[in-house]
Amino acid sequence: MSHPPIAPDTTEPPEDIDGRLKRLDPDRWLSSRLVADPAARADVLAIYAYDYELARAPRVASNSLLGEIRLTWWREALDEIFEQRAVRMHPTAQALAQAVRAHDLPRAPLEAMIDARYRELDATPMTAAEALEWARETAGAAAGLAARILDAATDAEAAMAAGAAWALAWRAAGDGGAREAFQGAMTSARGSVRRLSIAAFPSAAHAVLAPGRAAGRPGAPWAQRLRIVLAAATGRI
Repeated sequence: MSHPPIAPDTTEPPEDIDGRLKRLDPDRWLSSRLVADPAARADVLAIYAYDYELARAPRVASNSLLGEIRLTWWREALDEIFEQRAVRMHPTAQALAQAVRAHDLPRAPLEAMIDARYRELDATPMTAAEALEWARETAGAAAGLAARILDAATDAEAAMAAGAAWALAWRAAGDGGAREAFQGAMTSARGSVRRLSIAAFPSAAHAVLAPGRAAGRPGAPWAQRLRIVLAAATGRI
């Protein structure tokens, strides 16, 4: 299949992944500051950048077909990565390839992250169950992969619960299904993160900001940083 001529990020100015996520995905960028090893931090950011690119596909496309084209572009990028072929010259695709190869990450959750975004191309409101499934397969899967990068032996499922709660918080204001699912997901996440190792905890730390996001009161940047630091110090979200 030939590649669509328009790459997902052509409407954005060139920018390094760290700087781009600091600007566009501040919660997860903040939690990544807890990762001391620069290489591991870069690989975690590659996962978040990939999730962010997938999230953009339904938002920036003027119709569902263009959204599908953008998602197909990323599925083809996964083909290149997992078939050991040359990977397209896109900063996030290149960084994702590095993370996959360095940590032997599986394809299934990365593929599921694409599949989940198709639901957003459907204007039908999500039920609470659909919203929870969507959250687990998007930011939840990203958190699980981040946990695996930071500690291959940790319980990635625990990080997935935190990532899902964080994803639901961002949708809660305008999505009844997400709002209904959020409180239960947050309770589950708070219990689950206790199973994470210290090394893997940064993969879940941004969920401490989820209640404020869900309520539409994220707080000042300094307060967000403090919550992240306190979460890391206590092992709680």
